[in-house]
Amino acid sequence: MTDTAALEVKNVTAGYGETMVLDELSLSLAPGESISVIGRNGVGKSTLLATIMGHTTLHDGSIQLEGSDISATPSFQRVTMGIGYVPQEREIFPSLTVEENLNIGARPGEWTADTLFELFPNLIERRSNMGNQLSGGEQQMLAIARALMTNPRFLLMDEPSEGLAPVIVEELMRVMARLRDSGGMSMILVEQNTRVALDFSDRTVVMDRGHVTYDGDSEILRNDAVKLEGLIGVSG
Repeated sequence: MTDTAALEVKNVTAGYGETMVLDELSLSLAPGESISVIGRNGVGKSTLLATIMGHTTLHDGSIQLEGSDISATPSFQRVTMGIGYVPQEREIFPSLTVEENLNIGARPGEWTADTLFELFPNLIERRSNMGNQLSGGEQQMLAIARALMTNPRFLLMDEPSEGLAPVIVEELMRVMARLRDSGGMSMILVEQNTRVALDFSDRTVVMDRGHVTYDGDSEILRNDAVKLEGLIGVSG
């Protein structure tokens, strides 16, 4: 089992109906490994996560979770198999309290409402507030906490820093680093903020037009603004 990838995306072509977004894309993560995925808007980063979750049309290729082919597995079963997902839109339930949002998808394991309130102390005093009464940062914390309540072995996070104040981004980075360093989960972070992405993981994947154009050390991109700009069109 030690040689089995936590997740393997093999030559995947996928999109929405007949619209292709990913084109023969391949990606593999080892157990406990965390990676960042960066690239310009519209290159397929969010579609990659949606495809892993089973939310897109898979035209070719396969997706394997810990050696098992899940290409045809329904989305809800992928959650029970150990994949947690934090969507870009957060998608918390606005008419449920914080605590109800957490408990609605809870599965047995290390993460409980109490342990997540320790991880996100800002949510403790908000535990009885409705989802639509939270700030953007609190909603993002709740979205991550809700995914963790499924006690996943694999966590997908789509643009968690989007629209948040720098101080909130720093708090989220602290939490993400703690999750990364725990070694209990494999993680994919899709992120437009290149500083956040390159600081989060030792390995970064750059996407362009549905392909992987770089898969290597984050440090190389941190230290080479010209290379970074050539890959994604920005310098930091």
